[in-house]
Amino acid sequence: MLISAFILGLLGSFHCIGMCGPIAFMLPVNRSNTIQKFFQVFLYHLGRLLAYSIIGLFFGVIGKSLNLFGLQQKLSIAVGVVMIIVVLIPYHFFIKYNFSKPIYRIIAKVKNGLGAALKKKTPDTFLSIGFLNGFLPCGLVYMAVFGAIGSGHILKGSLYMLLFGLGTIPLMTIAVYIGNFLTQKSRQYIQQAIPIFVILIGLLFIIRGLGLGIPYLSPKPVVEEVSANFDCH
Repeated sequence: MLISAFILGLLGSFHCIGMCGPIAFMLPVNRSNTIQKFFQVFLYHLGRLLAYSIIGLFFGVIGKSLNLFGLQQKLSIAVGVVMIIVVLIPYHFFIKYNFSKPIYRIIAKVKNGLGAALKKKTPDTFLSIGFLNGFLPCGLVYMAVFGAIGSGHILKGSLYMLLFGLGTIPLMTIAVYIGNFLTQKSRQYIQQAIPIFVILIGLLFIIRGLGLGIPYLSPKPVVEEVSANFDCH
């Protein structure tokens, strides 16, 4: 399941270039010094990975809490179903019933922080930009969050989000170095492919939760047997 996080990040990074690409294009990197530029880009990615890991840790706690009640398999099925439903629901539904209004103020503060950081060129600037970038709302990040919850474990939740972030690094790095390299037609094909892959990940979570006895993919639930027979002397 953890591999799916990296693949989701890798494929989703095509979408990220459209959403977060402008931030990557505007990074105040030193384009005359290759080594310094590499270090600045590294700090930017490090900040994003740190943000994703913290998000995964938080939602991993939720998954772990549900797991303590013996709901891990049901949780895995529920996460898979939600992933598929979210992909299938028309986009205009989310616009009509905007569920992110309560966090508008937080998002505004993040954007303001990004705006201020983009005007600086100190080493910590790139770490800050990446860190704040990681908290911007994104549909692919939401899908990864579902995966972190479905992991049912605190550290696995954090690792799931970390691997998702690592998957986004190759294309986001290309975006920093050579700018917008995707044609409009290419973006359309990629946008059509991403929902299909998200559905496949959702199906994997559902299969895992069914406990079909398939090693690694869908192991049977471990049931502890307690004997009521005692020898009395």
